[in-house]
Amino acid sequence: MENHEWYPATSPLPMATPSRRVLPRGETQTKSPSINESPRMNIRCIRTHHLRDHLDVPFGFSQWYYNTRNTLWVEIIAEDGTTGWGESYGPSEVYQAAINSFYAPRLLGQNAMATDVLWHLMWRSSLDFARGGVMMGAMSGIDMALWDLRGKALGQSVSELMGGRYVDQIPCYATGMYFKDMPESDLIASIVDEARSYQQQGFQALKIKVGKNLPFDIRQIESIRDALPNMQMMADSNHAFDLPEAIQIGRVLEENDFSWFEEPLSPEFEGQFRQLQDKLDIPIATGECEQTRYGFQRLLSTGGVQIAQPDLAYCGGPSEALKIRNLASSMGINVVPHCWGTMLNLAAATHFIASGYREPGRKEVASPLLEFDRTPNALRDELFDIPVVVQNGIAQVPTGPGLGVVVNQEKMKSFTVQQTELKA
Repeated sequence: MENHEWYPATSPLPMATPSRRVLPRGETQTKSPSINESPRMNIRCIRTHHLRDHLDVPFGFSQWYYNTRNTLWVEIIAEDGTTGWGESYGPSEVYQAAINSFYAPRLLGQNAMATDVLWHLMWRSSLDFARGGVMMGAMSGIDMALWDLRGKALGQSVSELMGGRYVDQIPCYATGMYFKDMPESDLIASIVDEARSYQQQGFQALKIKVGKNLPFDIRQIESIRDALPNMQMMADSNHAFDLPEAIQIGRVLEENDFSWFEEPLSPEFEGQFRQLQDKLDIPIATGECEQTRYGFQRLLSTGGVQIAQPDLAYCGGPSEALKIRNLASSMGINVVPHCWGTMLNLAAATHFIASGYREPGRKEVASPLLEFDRTPNALRDELFDIPVVVQNGIAQVPTGPGLGVVVNQEKMKSFTVQQTELKA
C-alpha cells in the first residue's frame, strides 16, 4: 500500500479580526496574550543513545535470562538549546534504527511543544505498516522526550502538565525475586532472603516472579508468605501459563493473600482473561505488552482485567498513556503502570501516577503504587545527577521542570554502545 506522507500545518488558519473597543480618555490598551504567541520551539537535533551494562550474575524469569541491561535513550534538542530526554523499553538496536532513519527526519523543524500533534504525525506516518510493535516503542521514547522538553520550556513538571498532582509521595513496590541458576531449594531460600531485605529497606509491598514450573511456583508462594505474613505481595508470570495452569496458580495466590496476579496468560488470548477472572477472586493485572488506546480497548473490553498496566516507554509514551488512562477510567478500571528501565521511565511513571484519579473515588482513597525495579542496573543507578528519590519504600514526585531528573552525560560514555545524531 502506498504510504502518503502527512505533516501538520506549520501556520495557523486566518482568524477574524476582533472589533476594537473605544477606550475612555486616559486609559491605555493592554495587550492580552494570544494563542498565536504561545511558545514555539522548533526541533533542531535528535540523538539516540544505546546504552549497555554487563551483569556480574545473570538473572531470569519465565521466558529468558538477562546477562546485560540495555536501554535506548532519546535526546531532543530545540533551537534555543532546551533538551528533552526519553526512554524506549525493548530492543534498543531496532528502536535506534527506527528513530534515526524514519521518525527523526519527519520531526526535525517541527514545533517541539506540540506533543499531541507530533504524536499523530508519527502515528499517521507509520500507520499502514506498524500499528504497534517496535515502531510504537520507538515513538514512546520520542514522546517522553518531548514531554520532558516541553516541561523544561514552560518551567513545569510533567505531572503539572498532565493536570496536576494528587499526591507528592507514592509508595513503591519492590520488583525483584528473579530466578537464578541454582538448585530450586537454594533458589527459594535466596528469594525469601531477598524479600526480607526489601522489608528491612522499608518497602511495604513487593512483587515476585512465577512461571518457572508449577511445583516450584507453589512452594515459592507459600514460603515467601510464611516468611513475611504482613507484606503486601503481587505475582507476575510474564504470560507463562495456559488457562488451567493459571487457574491453579491463581487459587494458590488467593489462599496466600496476594493482591494481584500479573500477566497470567498470553496477550494473544484476550478472551481467556475473562474466563480466568470468572474462576478467581484475585484481581487480574496485565498490559505491559499492549500498546495504544486501541489495543487497550480490545484488552479491557473483555471484562477480565481489573488493573491496566501500560508501560510509558512502550505503550505510546505519556501522550498515549493519558488516553489509555481515560479509557480505563471510563470502564471503572485503575491503571498501575509497568515500569522497567532507568530513571527516565521511572520519573515518567511517577508523574503519571501522581496526576491520576483513582476510581471510583472516596475520601480515604487507597494509596497508588509505583513499581520500583530492584534488580542490578548501573544504567539506572549511576547515570543521573538528580534521580527519582526513593527512601524507605516511598518515592518523592520530582518537582523540577520536565521529568525532573538530570542525566550525567559524561558518565554515559562508558556505557554507550552506539550514538546517532540527525540535525535540521
